Amino acid sequence: MVKSRKPPSGRTNLASCIVATIFLIFIFIIIFILYFTLFKPKSPIITVNSIQLPSFSTSNGTVNFTFSQYVSIENPNHDEFAHYDSSLQLLYSGNRIGFMFVPAGKINSGRTQYMAATFSVKAFPLPVNGQPESVGGPTVTDGLSGFRVGPSMEVESRLEMAGRVRVLHFFTHHVESKAECRIGISVSDGSVTAFHC
Repeated sequence: MVKSRKPPSGRTNLASCIVATIFLIFIFIIIFILYFTLFKPKSPIITVNSIQLPSFSTSNGTVNFTFSQYVSIENPNHDEFAHYDSSLQLLYSGNRIGFMFVPAGKINSGRTQYMAATFSVKAFPLPVNGQPESVGGPTVTDGLSGFRVGPSMEVESRLEMAGRVRVLHFFTHHVESKAECRIGISVSDGSVTAFHC
């Protein structure tokens, strides 16, 4: 005599659902861990390589010059960094004396892009007492007698980059990065005596 098989009981169906649910939760946890360890979006790394003043002049208590800043921007992400809404501004005593938009562009994953920004700064007055402010730190000397080469002034540059990084080709993440530098300038000849970022 052949025995007929019983249909699966409710307990077997419930056990199968529980195993499937645990498996799916495990898969989501693995994806979550991978996302935050390997694919987590990172801000680009900005390094200021050089600052120059190709032209510099003073007259009647005012100063004007051309400002050039050379930077490298590294994209540490696993996908390209598309930047937009980026700018470089120059400040003196808290007032903006120069401004430039950085054109939009893309930096491939793991790559470094070099950028140069040059713009003219309109004439602005030096401090009222006739002596430009002194930059903190060591005194600049002529190297022979130890006398100070001349007065100096300090300006500040701020480079701000904003953009987005795509993660796993599906999600986009907004990232920002900034580089702020204090720049010492000799008023007598317009040379950059020091900069600190």
